[in-house]
Amino acid sequence: MDIPKQIEAYINSHPEAKRNDMQTLHHMILELNPACQLWFLDGKNSEGKVVSNPNIGYGQLNIRYADGTSKPFYQIGMSANTSGISVYIMGIKDKTYLPKTFGEKLGKASVTGYCIKFKALKDIDTEILKATVEFGFNNQN
Repeated sequence: MDIPKQIEAYINSHPEAKRNDMQTLHHMILELNPACQLWFLDGKNSEGKVVSNPNIGYGQLNIRYADGTSKPFYQIGMSANTSGISVYIMGIKDKTYLPKTFGEKLGKASVTGYCIKFKALKDIDTEILKATVEFGFNNQN
């Protein structure tokens, strides 16, 4: 199955309210960067064991590891979790930047060094979330 179909199937696998929010987010992210590379990670490791929630990814950056190796990865990620949705902004060196810059403005969201977690879109300021995603696409750390 190709990546757009995997993404569609993943979004459609959720209950209606979460599905609608994920679809809205998916379209919002694509509007901000229509030509970005799409990713779908099923959450399984090389042995087929589930190690994380499935993720939809947008854009591309190179993740650099402490041992000097690197690999391509997405810039922006989205995933359903047990209590709502997580949006990941990858590649930020300053792990205090997201919480300090966007945390209080977002509304009912938990903001860490690279993850924004919220229950539903109605609980957050989507314009601030858009600004966060735009920052993620433009951040070339």
